[in-house]
Amino acid sequence: MGKTALILVDLQNDFFPGGALGVPGANSIFPLANDIQDQFDLIVATKDWHPQNHGSFASNHPGHAVYEVIKLKDVPQVLWPDHCVQNTSGAEFHPSLKTQKINKVFFKGTNPDYDSYSTFFDNAHIKKTGLEQYLRDQGVTDVYIMGLATDYCVLFSALDATKLGFNTFVITDACYGINKSPGDIDRALESMKEAGAKLIDSTNI
Repeated sequence: MGKTALILVDLQNDFFPGGALGVPGANSIFPLANDIQDQFDLIVATKDWHPQNHGSFASNHPGHAVYEVIKLKDVPQVLWPDHCVQNTSGAEFHPSLKTQKINKVFFKGTNPDYDSYSTFFDNAHIKKTGLEQYLRDQGVTDVYIMGLATDYCVLFSALDATKLGFNTFVITDACYGINKSPGDIDRALESMKEAGAKLIDSTNI
């Protein structure tokens, strides 16, 4: 019987209301994020961990605006406000998150040339984060994904998890999205479902 892993996606200060890239309603993710941890064999968490010169920051592209889409090394890239810069308070886990049971933390978005929405790969699929190998080494077959944001990092993590052959579950009431364009969250959920991920409520774990 394979093990289960809960993936806590980017529960960092900058992604909560008041942060540099606050996700609407994200504060409501607590206490759910804490309460469900006991139901899994393994808990892993991810952090966006950007250098200050990261190519996804609008501030590093004079003449371009936040949320504009450009090409970054031939990969389409939304330009974001500076966020989750390495070793800043914005990159730290939200203080409401219970971190004692987290077995390992994986860092993404560390290469200034590529963003990394997925918890498994950068956006160009050039570099792995190490999460896949870690889960396989631990005997994990089923992954449960929750966190921020539904229409970006949760979406791409779920798509990669299914492609990698994990039984993938997305805990929809424990995910919050940016919804930059109306309907983005709904489209993201539909894409995950079409890829083979199972959309569940926390009560169905």
